[in-house]
Amino acid sequence: MEPLSKLIIAGENPSSLMNAARTAVAAILSYLVARLFHLPEAYWAPIATLIVVQSNLGDALPISLQRFAGTAIGAAVGAVAAAYFPVSVWAFGLAVFLIELFCAILRVERSAYRYASITVAIVMLVPRSISACLIAVHRFSEVSLGIAVGLVLSALWPDWPSSRLGQSKTTP
Repeated sequence: MEPLSKLIIAGENPSSLMNAARTAVAAILSYLVARLFHLPEAYWAPIATLIVVQSNLGDALPISLQRFAGTAIGAAVGAVAAAYFPVSVWAFGLAVFLIELFCAILRVERSAYRYASITVAIVMLVPRSISACLIAVHRFSEVSLGIAVGLVLSALWPDWPSSRLGQSKTTP
């Protein structure tokens, strides 16, 4: 068994000052844009942005489209489920199950299913005083904005070591 330090210490892709600056700028920009649009829980935008900017643009674009699709699916299923069923662990479990079936029928990647499941959990399980449909629209807007800002910033300010090599971070 490998020592824990071998699993944590970077071998090929260490953190850097440039990556820290790029990530911080992306998170701040995403949050400010979400606030500019008066999105009620603007923090979801930088959360999505932080996930996107951790990859180079070549890697981020395809998976971001899956995340976008998953957010849309989760928001739609969550809104419908919350509108027709009382809030319960069983309705939530059924929604998560139906999302997986829906994703399988559409033959989308599992990353879309993950985002859909996370979105449906937020829409259905977080207590609010507004309608589930409005919550779903807000989550979709906030996460989609975060994905878009992350992609734009990744295009304008690429992760240079990976871009220079013409390889993804996961390529050996």
